[in-house]
Amino acid sequence: MAVFVREVMTPGVVTVRPDASLVEAAQLMRAQDIGDVLVAGDHDLVGVLTDRDIALRAVADGVDPLTVSAQAVCTPNPVVIGPDDAVSAAVELMRDHAVRRLPVVENGRPVGMVSLGDLAVSQDPESALAEISRALPDD
Repeated sequence: MAVFVREVMTPGVVTVRPDASLVEAAQLMRAQDIGDVLVAGDHDLVGVLTDRDIALRAVADGVDPLTVSAQAVCTPNPVVIGPDDAVSAAVELMRDHAVRRLPVVENGRPVGMVSLGDLAVSQDPESALAEISRALPDD
């Protein structure tokens, strides 16, 4: 079983500028086949923007996704973890804050993402969530 977050995280991050439109962010999510991006300015993490944020905080309210910024809709000041922190700390943070993913930050810069699925694969490889997380997406 993995001990440190760096052993289970997805390295690298996909970011958008705080002033990027929701359309830009959504197109990036589609191109990368992901459900979230980090909102960062000059390597400082501003927030996390998910496909659900776009749907519920913008589209459902009828706003124009071309004119609304990622920063306006993202979850600001996200809970983060370091790559050298224990996997158990990631589990505890996710539980305490009811989140499914944590940005991994080192020296103030985002370096990866750890998700509930990443933890399931590492900590409980026979679980249904781990099996789903390992499955390749349909094209």
